[in-house]
Amino acid sequence: MKRFFILLSMVIIAQTVLIEKSRARDLGNDQVRPALLVMDVQNGYLPLMSEEDQQIALRMISGCIRVFRQKGFPVIPIYHTEPLSGPAEDSEAFKFPSTLNITEDDPKIVKNFASAFRNTDLDKVLKEKGCNTLFLCGLSATGCVLATYHTAAERGYNVFMIKDALMSPNRAQTKMIEDISDTVNGQILMFMLNHILKPVEK
Repeated sequence: MKRFFILLSMVIIAQTVLIEKSRARDLGNDQVRPALLVMDVQNGYLPLMSEEDQQIALRMISGCIRVFRQKGFPVIPIYHTEPLSGPAEDSEAFKFPSTLNITEDDPKIVKNFASAFRNTDLDKVLKEKGCNTLFLCGLSATGCVLATYHTAAERGYNVFMIKDALMSPNRAQTKMIEDISDTVNGQILMFMLNHILKPVEK
């Protein structure tokens, strides 16, 4: 029975990968070039999430960042601030936790709206890096991540959320967003990174 479920899982993964290869071809680009968008995982917003959700999601996000770096794929941290209420860009609340491996070399996108594409250089940065496939993680699954997901799709990107790497103040709503969106779990993500995704040319 266990062998059957393992086989079934591999079939599902393979079908997912073939579908995404087909989607990339439909967009006129046979080479899938990914980027990881790490959204709004800032010290000022994390306390709005439950401790358990923080532990699960931060562990998964950290693992995704590590794997993307190992494979030579871009990691793009995205920060949110409100013009009047902050957090200020030089404040501790604005920063990501030190446990996440964000570096000075990463492109830094600062947004004032839910979608990371609105009034930012994100689309320009992605095009300069040749990226056409986006993996989203961070918060809030029901707000900024969801808005960015839909904007990315409208702009012609392949776009996925990463299961267990998302947070919102309401766990049931996070689960609902995962269920109704194109979402990959860690196993499928690793399979894609190892078998069909290519490093972005510097």
